[in-house]
Amino acid sequence: MKKILVANRGEIALRVMRTAKKMGIKTVAIFSEADRHAPHVQFADEAVCIGPAPSNQSYLLGDKIIEVAKSLSVDGIHPGYGFLSENAAFGEAVAKSGITFIGPKTKAIEVMGSKLAAKEAVKAYDIPMVPGIDEAVTDVAYASKIADEIGYPILIKASAGGGGKGMRVVEKATDIKEQMQRAISEAESAFGDGSVFIEKYVGSPRHIEIQVLADRHGNVVHLFERECSVQRRHQKVIEEAPSSVLTPEIRKNMGEAAVRVAKACDYLGAGTVEFLLDENKNFYFLEMNTRLQVEHPVTELITGIDLVEEQIKIARGEALSFTQDDLEIKGHALELRVYAEDPLDGFTPSIGVLETYQPPVGKNIRVDDGFKEGMEVPIYYDPMISKLITYGKTREEAIEFMKQAIDNYKIKGIETTLSFGKFVCEHEAFTSGNFDTHFVKKYYAPELLEATYKTEAEIAARIALQQYLKEQRILKTC
Repeated sequence: MKKILVANRGEIALRVMRTAKKMGIKTVAIFSEADRHAPHVQFADEAVCIGPAPSNQSYLLGDKIIEVAKSLSVDGIHPGYGFLSENAAFGEAVAKSGITFIGPKTKAIEVMGSKLAAKEAVKAYDIPMVPGIDEAVTDVAYASKIADEIGYPILIKASAGGGGKGMRVVEKATDIKEQMQRAISEAESAFGDGSVFIEKYVGSPRHIEIQVLADRHGNVVHLFERECSVQRRHQKVIEEAPSSVLTPEIRKNMGEAAVRVAKACDYLGAGTVEFLLDENKNFYFLEMNTRLQVEHPVTELITGIDLVEEQIKIARGEALSFTQDDLEIKGHALELRVYAEDPLDGFTPSIGVLETYQPPVGKNIRVDDGFKEGMEVPIYYDPMISKLITYGKTREEAIEFMKQAIDNYKIKGIETTLSFGKFVCEHEAFTSGNFDTHFVKKYYAPELLEATYKTEAEIAARIALQQYLKEQRILKTC
């Protein structure tokens, strides 16, 4: 594999290209008109404008991307995450064109792309599942019967869903009809598929995911867990590895379950198996993401494994160079997703020009980004500016490095989630490890962040006054 096209943009495109360059592989960037001056375009060996700013006229044009790849004699296409990364038809089209798709086989993408199909696929592999039904349901009477059997509260979930869309918690029987109609309508609107299913609602869950790697030679390993419980609107905001609550036994059992899930769909490459962990530390299979995850850097830091490099090697047909016994956890890593959002205004998008953009640097700091000072944050795409990752020998050390890194991250021109990240890292529930997916709902409110701003401003003003008075005293004595 001598040349790779990265079918993505921003930080993930740049991150993939850096590994490719390290491996001596040339890269091709695609870009929309809005991304003409983006760092990933400048970094690549070759770059092609794929279309106007809207993603459905650029980054989602699979046929056009393949056409560009063929014209430039590309050997492999890496989809990154988002956009076409879990599009089975795109993966199949890439393979049929004679180009290697750096990702799983079509069947695995199709099976794991449907929560119902995924449940069916892993049935025979002794994977713990949340009580419920593993078939689509639209009849309210039947849904009510199932809900009565498993007990309220229940969760209605879109089969093709993600990001919290088509998901409804139902506390009592009188609400099930209305909530089902809402979930079905939202699922149809978001995914073109109104299929929903019902399962028991786990009240205080933690969201734990396991990274897996599988090659063409039958080798499947897991690279331990990532804790992804700090979320807002069902989207992860802070991730860490390892989790502070897993015992070695649970970690082993969860890892082995993730490997079985991968084997259930004949998986190939890097993937992530997601689980819910209840308050009694019982874990349940949620779904499998058939791509590289946003939060993969924390796994890289605690294992020393470059996951993109492994993806490329596996796509080339190479066997994994390590076994499960070779892998061990070293230290602790934390990741904050830095979004162009205003945490004081319900995390609404904050679009504008990066008047100042100075990421922190340091031995224990990693910043994966796709912006530079003076660039505009476009409205057309996900508002994530960067991923701020810190590493320490212990969890406490990683958190301290993260707080320092946030303080040293200088961004002006837009609002960001940096202040929210600092709020989380200083909160007792987070530092103690005693939190779940309801962290934001339980502990965060804009006025708390405003109070922090006010306190910090008062301290800064007091220090400035003391310095001024000190200088005046010096002048008087001169």
